[in-house]
Amino acid sequence: MKKQRPIALRLIVFYKCFVATLLFIAAIAAIFVMKNHEELAEFSSSYLLSTKLFIIKWLVNKLLTIAPNSLKLSGIVAGVYALVTAIEAIGLWYEKEWAMLLVLGLVGISIPPEIFELIRGITVLKLLVFSINMAMFLYLLRHVVATRSRNRAD
Repeated sequence: MKKQRPIALRLIVFYKCFVATLLFIAAIAAIFVMKNHEELAEFSSSYLLSTKLFIIKWLVNKLLTIAPNSLKLSGIVAGVYALVTAIEAIGLWYEKEWAMLLVLGLVGISIPPEIFELIRGITVLKLLVFSINMAMFLYLLRHVVATRSRNRAD
């Protein structure tokens, strides 16, 4: 018989996969910008960008102001965090306690800075991320405590 995972756990795994994908894309983009800095500078001054695509030109100019070493470090950090997030998602899918503890630790560490950011100014995105992280944290905390209580009773 196929095991049915709780809907909350499936949502957390989906969220973690989504975040890991975004982080991998960010890592690749940072490294791409670092490796192609000169070509990107030429592209930003091209006729195509100067006439029609203000938002892309603005983004490219912002990226060009970041030092290549910072881009390299950002790409590496994003890549490592994406890998950890993907490992979390896989561990959660198989309902491994180590994955739940890893998520609890990493999400728990992020909650105080998120509260600080909300105090500095509430935005929809900040509030959404904080709400998702709190829901994940509380669900997994309850799940780990319940699992450990069951194991001790056996």
